[in-house]
Amino acid sequence: MPYSTLQLDWDETAAVLTLNRPEKRNSLSETMVEDILAALSEVEASPVRSAIITGAGTAFCGGMDLGNLQEINSQSFEQNLADARRIANFFRRLYSFPKPLIAAVNGHAMAGGCGIATLCDFTLAVPAAKFGYTEVRVGFMPALVLIYLVRQIGEKKARDLLLSGRVVEAGEALRLGLVTEVVPRQELMAQARALAATLAAASGASILETKRLLLASAEGELDRQLELAVQASARMRMTQDFREGISSFLEKRKPKWTGR
Repeated sequence: MPYSTLQLDWDETAAVLTLNRPEKRNSLSETMVEDILAALSEVEASPVRSAIITGAGTAFCGGMDLGNLQEINSQSFEQNLADARRIANFFRRLYSFPKPLIAAVNGHAMAGGCGIATLCDFTLAVPAAKFGYTEVRVGFMPALVLIYLVRQIGEKKARDLLLSGRVVEAGEALRLGLVTEVVPRQELMAQARALAATLAAASGASILETKRLLLASAEGELDRQLELAVQASARMRMTQDFREGISSFLEKRKPKWTGR
């Protein structure tokens, strides 16, 4: 099926989902989230054994689209709750996708884009790529990805990234456990396809059952924590600091925080 914000290509072993809004640094619009979910369903129903996610242009994914940020600033609590739950379901789908997902990070991966990169089973990155959960810089909180990040890299490392909002380079991301391997830019897609071929050589049933067990071991607690995160995210969106953070970001000025 045609997609307006991504390109879906196929070969014998893998599908390639290319986030295709290079003029917007492949930022996450509502339409892109819907396109990714639809493409994943298409991949799941296909015979290919894995999927590669990458970005068009110089960025992997720059986080939430500015247009969406402007809309959120005027939403009610109920609207924010529904929106937070939609994003939570999106991240949950990535985390629990039955076939291996390979992130081929060709450039910066920020906020929600960093979430996509680190929720994949394998994350390959070019040396120039940068990663950051920068939400606290704009009066927001990375509530929905926090649950997964603590599981992946440990609480102390997660606290460092989530509370500071600092941006790390690919080498540090590798040491922290956000990245599986740093790959020269000219070799990125070839390495991702080689990994997909390695996965295709293994038992598909074994990989499927292993992924199911990985999810089942944490599923109940994960869902409980995600619901807490959805509620926290919606509450944060109603604060003065959130509104000030978004306004100052859009107006390209220093925020004036009130702590409320």
